[in-house]
Amino acid sequence: MNKLKLFVLILSSQFLNSQSIIGAWEKYETNSDGSTHRHVVIFSEGFKSTSVFDSSNGKFISTNGGSWFLDGSTLTEKIEFDTRDQEKVGSTIKFELDIKDNTVTNINSGKTWNRIDDGSPGQLNGAWLMSGRFRNGVKSTRSIDRPRKTMKILSGSRFQWIAYNTETRQFMGTGGGTYLTVKGKYIEQIEFFSRDDSRVGAKLDFEFKLDNGEWNHMGFSSKGDPIHEIWIRRK
Repeated sequence: MNKLKLFVLILSSQFLNSQSIIGAWEKYETNSDGSTHRHVVIFSEGFKSTSVFDSSNGKFISTNGGSWFLDGSTLTEKIEFDTRDQEKVGSTIKFELDIKDNTVTNINSGKTWNRIDDGSPGQLNGAWLMSGRFRNGVKSTRSIDRPRKTMKILSGSRFQWIAYNTETRQFMGTGGGTYLTVKGKYIEQIEFFSRDDSRVGAKLDFEFKLDNGEWNHMGFSSKGDPIHEIWIRRK
């Protein structure tokens, strides 16, 4: 076997044996009062969010997230929002992970998450920031570099939006659940909504269009108001 073939074989073996954390993961925890909380984490390229909600009724419990990178088995996260402890915003934390095909274990806590998806099949997987909207046919834009952000992070089947401010550490709201992209349609099923539990279970149909790196999100909000939002993928 020549050196080139040997190099290709080694490279292929390393690729096949490496596991990706990209996608959505979940775990369930039963509390002393008998309630069960569902924990869902979404990892996109460079950004993540974790949501916790009651598995029986969708009551929102907490959320946190930010940017991340993985070095070997060490995950480093810079926190952008945390409803349990806002003082953590801006800080950096590290975890040791054991990543397998369908499970990831936090070695520090001993807790294991099960894979929901690997970033497919949805067409919108990634982290996006709202950059503008159309009102009465007029486009208005806003800087995505400002501290006040509305981020939407999607795996292949799950979504979460979060409104927050990295400067003041303020959290304004979040919601999430499952989604589908089918023939230009973006369909959400809401599983939790921090501002109004009555929205849980709602199914919302939107049109979507990807145009020069922008996601045009068109339809009606959960309140029934017409919307045409513009989102840009985070880098």
